[in-house]
Amino acid sequence: MKPTNLLLMSAMIAATSCSGGAENSLTGNANLIQRSDIRIENKRLTPEALWAMGRIGGVTPSPDGTQIAYTVSYYSVPQNKSNTEIFVMNADGTANTQITRDVWQESQPTWIKDGTKLAYLSNESGSSQVWEMNPDGTGHRQLTQYEGDIEGFSFSPDGKKLLFVAQVKTRQSTADKYPDLPKASGIIVTDLMYKHWDEWVTTAPHPFIADFDGSSISNIKDILEGEPYECPMKPFGGIEQLAWSPQSDKIAYTCRKKTGLEYALSTDSDIYLYDLATGRTENLCKEHTLTCVPGRLQPDLEGTPGKDILAPVKEENMGYDTNPQFSPDGRYIAWQSMARDGYESDKNRLMVFDLQKGDQNGIYKYDVSLYFDTNVDSYTWTPASDGFYLTATWHGTEQIYRLGLNDWRSGKAPVKMTDGLHDYGSIAISGDRLIATRHSMSQADEIYSLPLQYDGEYAQAMQLTTENKHIYDQVKMGNIEKRWIRTTDGKQMLTWVIYPPQFDPAKKYPTLLYCEGGPQSPLSQFWSYRWNFQTMAAHDYIIVAPCRRGMPGFGTEWNEAISGDYGGQCMKDLLTAIDEVSKEPFVDRDHMGCVGASFGGFTVYWMAGHHNKRFKAFIAHDGIFNMEMQYLETEEKWFANWDMGGAYWDKGNMVAQNTFANSPHKFVDKWDTPILCIHGEKDYRILANQAMAAFDAAKMRGIPAELLIFPDENHWVLKPQNGILWQRTFFEWLDKWLKEE
Repeated sequence: MKPTNLLLMSAMIAATSCSGGAENSLTGNANLIQRSDIRIENKRLTPEALWAMGRIGGVTPSPDGTQIAYTVSYYSVPQNKSNTEIFVMNADGTANTQITRDVWQESQPTWIKDGTKLAYLSNESGSSQVWEMNPDGTGHRQLTQYEGDIEGFSFSPDGKKLLFVAQVKTRQSTADKYPDLPKASGIIVTDLMYKHWDEWVTTAPHPFIADFDGSSISNIKDILEGEPYECPMKPFGGIEQLAWSPQSDKIAYTCRKKTGLEYALSTDSDIYLYDLATGRTENLCKEHTLTCVPGRLQPDLEGTPGKDILAPVKEENMGYDTNPQFSPDGRYIAWQSMARDGYESDKNRLMVFDLQKGDQNGIYKYDVSLYFDTNVDSYTWTPASDGFYLTATWHGTEQIYRLGLNDWRSGKAPVKMTDGLHDYGSIAISGDRLIATRHSMSQADEIYSLPLQYDGEYAQAMQLTTENKHIYDQVKMGNIEKRWIRTTDGKQMLTWVIYPPQFDPAKKYPTLLYCEGGPQSPLSQFWSYRWNFQTMAAHDYIIVAPCRRGMPGFGTEWNEAISGDYGGQCMKDLLTAIDEVSKEPFVDRDHMGCVGASFGGFTVYWMAGHHNKRFKAFIAHDGIFNMEMQYLETEEKWFANWDMGGAYWDKGNMVAQNTFANSPHKFVDKWDTPILCIHGEKDYRILANQAMAAFDAAKMRGIPAELLIFPDENHWVLKPQNGILWQRTFFEWLDKWLKEE
């Protein structure tokens, strides 16, 4: 049976009610989007089943550690939209109750008033405002009446202030300049960063502080009043980029105080400390520059030679500095930090700033992850302010680690707390346990609990939620295999191999080479609602997913090897992986495809001119086809400068010249294989004309080609019906060229 038919087997997604007693219930609303009651045939995971899944987010333990609030987003394909609801359960997973059930969008549940109330964002009043309710869903009422949408919020520890994020106008519109032309659609551009991710930039998010009396806010103040800068930073920053001091007297915030060309060329953001009483702001990354790095060898105080020392030096943190957190005792601020300006994939370190301005050696800012050769992806302080729990990717999985505040002084790396074929996401302290989200290539996010103190090598996680059990019970997942393959330069490369759920080693299967994007993003145990390996496997494909050069989790050298070498070793790694796995008797070497998005899309376009007839079909999503145009079209110029090595017109720059010599558009004369090009027209990171040009080139060469354009999508595909269309087009194309004779 063809996978195209499998797509039609899923029944219509029907909404069913969940338990709960919220007084704002609209149970009679036929359009209310809730948990689905999908029926799946043949135990195969379909795109419709993916979109029927509830998506967990916003996990927040109560102050006393007895309860957990979280959100679940549900999607309706017929309505082409989503609905987000709030749940509360006991810390052990019992008494799990949906406390909202309505058509409004509720998000960001936060415990306030000593855990007696839940604050949250809702658009019930017509704009996004802060509301509160009881933990059982009763007594909901609006707390803010701000003119405009509130995008994120945080109450001060003493409960007397509200910090919130809202957009402010930073650029003059055409109508502002010419009031007599209010219907003119033209946009006048005078500097760079006029577009970002998926929007024409006219506003910037700013942090606001207001007094809170328990029922409403007053005396609203914009911390960045009159400044054109972003805080939090676009396009993905949220309230996590700001933090209250435990004494409620200071706010630490993230900001890149640059605009236009300067912004486009630099990743240099900083952590600022704002004093509520004085209104004074300090730059903790520039005004205080003493930090600590490993020093040379010298005799110790007793004269014994060869002892390691740590030397204080000046470092101004010229790269990304984000996500500050005060220690619970208020003495320290920590944040994530990249050292080099213009390099968005630099090692993400964990910096600590001592607000008491120094220890006995005069060091008051230091990298506590000094001896950890991978990124710190997320972190939280220990309750005793003596260290951190953090997440990091190593060898293809994202696990939880424990790091002492002073472990770096003795050369210690973080201690690994968890292990297994899965990734941990968000983490938070709840009493004597950690609350975390966890997912894998075979399961979407669920909430887990882990002890802070445990016996044995690793902490044992307890699953608290089973949001999508009713779907998993109807589906058989394919096996995930972890292989290590020797590369052309003698290194060991992790490669994931995903098998069809009814895999028979006596049969031959069409096989896909999956090319990860980024380019420096991890290929770990991720779960995707679009690039989902289990749906590919359910269509009877074997998937080969190599962790090629340029991916974090294998050390800094491996991660950085891709910059300035797009057509080099990383491509050899990918070809080595597919060549090695294709030696297996169950791989149909005459029916192999190559697929990928973003840098993976670039990879597909490049492979089309270099694959030496390995593949019978290509699919490129949001890929770079013409690198010279990409250098000028992309909005974040720092990325192009670092990864491509510089401008294509700099003829003396050999790194840049090598990069642009490998542009896929220069090898169209060697294209000989059917190709599907997919792109979103709101993608301002890689413009849609890249896919249009690739499609046109293929057609003009007489090569079978297809183009799927989404006028209303960005670098991703976020709308349910577009997501289903993407999947159907994806599999119809592969089946046509890899299954039909």
